[in-house]
Amino acid sequence: MKGRLTIWVLCTLFFLLSCREADRYVVLSGYAQGGTYSVKLNLKGVRERPQAIQTAVDSLLKEIDFTLSGYNKASLLSRLNAGETITPNPMLCEVYRRSYEFYRRSGGAFDVACGPLFDIWGFGFTTDSLPGPDRIAEAAARSGMGRLRPTMEEALSPNGTLSARDLLIEPGGEAPLLNFNAIAQGFSCDYVARYLHALSVKDMLVDIGEIYCEGRNPSGRSWSIGIDSPVDGNNVPGADMQGVWRSGGGAGQGVVTSGNYRKFYVRDGRKYSHTIDPRTGVPVSHNLLSATVIAPDATTADAVATWCMVVGFREAALLLRDLGLEACLIYDEEGEMKLWTTSGFGLSTGN
Repeated sequence: MKGRLTIWVLCTLFFLLSCREADRYVVLSGYAQGGTYSVKLNLKGVRERPQAIQTAVDSLLKEIDFTLSGYNKASLLSRLNAGETITPNPMLCEVYRRSYEFYRRSGGAFDVACGPLFDIWGFGFTTDSLPGPDRIAEAAARSGMGRLRPTMEEALSPNGTLSARDLLIEPGGEAPLLNFNAIAQGFSCDYVARYLHALSVKDMLVDIGEIYCEGRNPSGRSWSIGIDSPVDGNNVPGADMQGVWRSGGGAGQGVVTSGNYRKFYVRDGRKYSHTIDPRTGVPVSHNLLSATVIAPDATTADAVATWCMVVGFREAALLLRDLGLEACLIYDEEGEMKLWTTSGFGLSTGN
C-alpha cells in the first residue's frame, strides 16, 4: 500500500463565513478510504444545499471504494484480482489508462501491476515480509504493466466483460494483480472536484489524504497547507512541520506528498520502506525522505510523487524540472535533513 504523507490543512473550523460579501463557506466531512475526508467550499453561486452536496460526495466516495479498493473484497478491483470476470465501469478504465501512461513515461518506476511484489514485502494486501531472492524473482515474473495492454477497453470481450488474463498481451501468462494505492487517493480528490465544478464551485479544498485546491480560502487568501517533517515516528499531522505552502489562489492544483517515514519496518537493524522499486523488486534504499508535488490535478501529483520516491533525490530533481512541476524534496545528507525546492514552490516557515 502506498504510504502517503498526510498533509495538514491549516483550517479547522467546521463552519466558515467569509468577510467578503456574498461568500458562504461550509465544510463537509466524513469517513472514506480507511480515514476521514474534508471538503471546504464556497457556496457562492451554487444552487445545491450543503446537505445535498454532502450526500452526493458520500455517494461518490462509495463508488470509488466499490471500484478501486483492494481492501473491499466486493470491489471491482478485488474481484478482478480474485480471478472473476467483471464488467469494468468507466472509472476503473480511466484509472487503469492513466496508470499505464505513468508506467510508460516513468520507464517502469511507476507500476500498478506489481501487486505480488507489494504483497511479499508486506506492503500490499497481505502481511508477509523479508522474502528471499527466489520469492522476489517469482513475484517479479508475475508483475509489471509491460505484460499488459495499455487500456482495458481493448481487452474487453464483445459483451463488455473482462478478466485479469484478458489484459495480458501474451496469453497463457500469470494473471496480473493490480494495486492502485499509488494513484487512487489523488484520483478521488479530482473525482470529487469534478462534481463540485459541475455545481459551479470556484473556491474549494478537497482533502482525502491527498489534496486538490482551487480559488481562495474564507479569508480571501491563498489556501495554506502545512508539510510535515519526514521524521520517523511523526504520525500526527501538523505536530512537526517543515513549512507551509500557499496555493496562489488561482487555478486548481493537486498537492500530494509521499514519504517513507510512516510505513516501514525494521529487521536486523535495517529499515525496509513501503516504497518498492518495480524495476528491482526490492524496497528503495536511497536518501530521499519525502516528495511533495504540485500538479494541475491530484492524480498527476499522486503518481509523480510516487515516481520521485522510487528514483531518489537526484533523479527526482531532474525529473521535476523536465516535467515543469513545482515540488519540494526533503532528503538526508550524512545524517542531516536537507530541503530542495523548485524555484516557484514558495515554501515558507511562517503561518
